[in-house]
Amino acid sequence: MEDLFPDVGPVRFEGPGSKNPLAFRFYDAEETFGDKTMKEHLRFALSWWHTVTAEGADMFGGGTWQRPWDGIADPLLHSRRRAEGAFEMMTKLGINFFCFHDRDLVPEGSSLRESNQRLDAMVEVLRGLMKATGIRLLWNTSNLFSHPRYVHGAATSCNPEVFAFAAAATKKSLEIARELGAENFVFWGGREGYETLLNTDLALEQDNMARFFHLALDYARQIGFKGQFLIEPKPKEPTKHQYDFDVATVLAFLRKYDLLPYFKINIEANHATLAGHSFEHELALARVHGVLGSIDANEGDLLLGWDTDQFPTDVRAATLAMMQVLAAGGLAPGGLNFDARVRRGSFEPRDLFYGYIAGMDTFARGFRAAWSLRASGELEDFVARRYAGWHEGLGARIRQGKEDLASLEAYALEHDHIQNASGRQEMLESVLNRHLYPI
Repeated sequence: MEDLFPDVGPVRFEGPGSKNPLAFRFYDAEETFGDKTMKEHLRFALSWWHTVTAEGADMFGGGTWQRPWDGIADPLLHSRRRAEGAFEMMTKLGINFFCFHDRDLVPEGSSLRESNQRLDAMVEVLRGLMKATGIRLLWNTSNLFSHPRYVHGAATSCNPEVFAFAAAATKKSLEIARELGAENFVFWGGREGYETLLNTDLALEQDNMARFFHLALDYARQIGFKGQFLIEPKPKEPTKHQYDFDVATVLAFLRKYDLLPYFKINIEANHATLAGHSFEHELALARVHGVLGSIDANEGDLLLGWDTDQFPTDVRAATLAMMQVLAAGGLAPGGLNFDARVRRGSFEPRDLFYGYIAGMDTFARGFRAAWSLRASGELEDFVARRYAGWHEGLGARIRQGKEDLASLEAYALEHDHIQNASGRQEMLESVLNRHLYPI
């Protein structure tokens, strides 16, 4: 197989003192933490859409990126060359997983039948590359938002023929997931939402979305697909009112439609901030409800109001995120998928490596700080002391259901001089900084 990135060799760990931009300073894949290596804790994945399919276009201009597969007119040959480039990148970076939408692999044909034939051809290409490298499929999904047929949504479309087409595409993607051994299957709502209630049957649309998920679950069982089902929350884009706005919204939907036992949540950092939450809030909420499934690792520009999908470089945010992952006991079978793209002005092929190295080192450094924090027990001990009253005396009786309003009134009448303790946020921020930036 031709070397498509000849000026980049295998990326090695050189330690914090390295100034080599094509080396890791904090990500040491084989270093052990507890009973797992760092690569087993982090489970990094390459995103097909941003890495090999996109061209660097934005709403104001066309693509700028220069790629080794440019200029190949035949869609299957072009897609094959992109796949070879993706696996070369993953091999050189030491990334063990990848993710894709069906339409990322190869463009649609003139009919659904031709589209499926093209996908079959690409699945064979991927199967060979996976066997040769040992790289695995973290998750795949269907693109049910880009084509004009999805102008009014897919599962929530006002047109049942669109629902049927989306179901057919999802059926094919589930078959691919089984064939390639995907560890998860993701649903992202894309255009599942609305702009105005003046033309929307809100109840029917949500009912239909639930029907769609149940049909997918039924078919997965039928064909023997064992992977984890994930929903990825996203607010605002592209519709004003997305049905998968944030973790809390998705939880309510899953509970209403008896889907909670079958789904976990794939949380993206940039989506969290667009919803008005911090990344760690969304992770924590999913964790305490037992639905933390996987992560799309990126960050947004807080001065802009859209999904900028930048490679993560904020070590503090990564540390707080990894605190939640460690508290959950890890991400497997999920992982850390870099749903991130280099900037439009970073158009040379090697910029792809710089982006991934920056993201992988950021989460590796965040992981190290989070591991250190948990090992010290400083935050956990403070929280335990702060809530100690709920584990003895009055608090314990309330939690055990041994108090009612009358008994609580009687207690309050005798104990109405209440003393609260400081939350000491500033001190705890200093504790965090000490682990983030050790001398």
